[in-house]
Amino acid sequence: MAIYRFRISFEDYDDVTREIDVLPKHTFLDLHQALHTATGYDPELSSSFYVSNDRWKKGAEIAYLPSESKKSQGVALMEESKLNKFIDDPHQKFYYVYNFDHPLDFHVQLIKILKEEEGKVYPALFKSVGQVPKLPGAKVVPTETANKKDDVEYDFLGETEYGINEEEDLDMLDEEEQSEGGKEEGNDGYGEDY
Repeated sequence: MAIYRFRISFEDYDDVTREIDVLPKHTFLDLHQALHTATGYDPELSSSFYVSNDRWKKGAEIAYLPSESKKSQGVALMEESKLNKFIDDPHQKFYYVYNFDHPLDFHVQLIKILKEEEGKVYPALFKSVGQVPKLPGAKVVPTETANKKDDVEYDFLGETEYGINEEEDLDMLDEEEQSEGGKEEGNDGYGEDY
């Protein structure tokens, strides 16, 4: 089975990143919780992923703890939305807004599609660089995994930029779609702005 590796970076703090490996069958809620395990932020705050284009323009929203107005508009819920239903590009991007009361924006990009390692538990933090910023009125809970890997730099020799080999990754995307029965018809993951 394929593994999606996402690079998650703060929009306003370029020197802080996390790379997280997840299974295609995982939901956006799994990715949301893995991100907050890696940063130490409280995951129980209203947040949303947005399917994004290459310029980080927000498209369809996938929400966690949405407002009543969003619920009435039929917003997709993180706990019901599998990652593979929203990925059709080996460079897929999502814009992520954490905590709508004091928003913090992230860029989430698929950077590599790998083969699953036998015996490994997913989601898994692969790489952690930099200390996360402290949020006003919120405390950051240090996590053992994040602290052990903070400021670790990795050198991947022989890989294309961002570790992406487009031809192989597109093949793996096709394999995933076939094993999942393909994308749901009529759901391209983008809002009307596209």
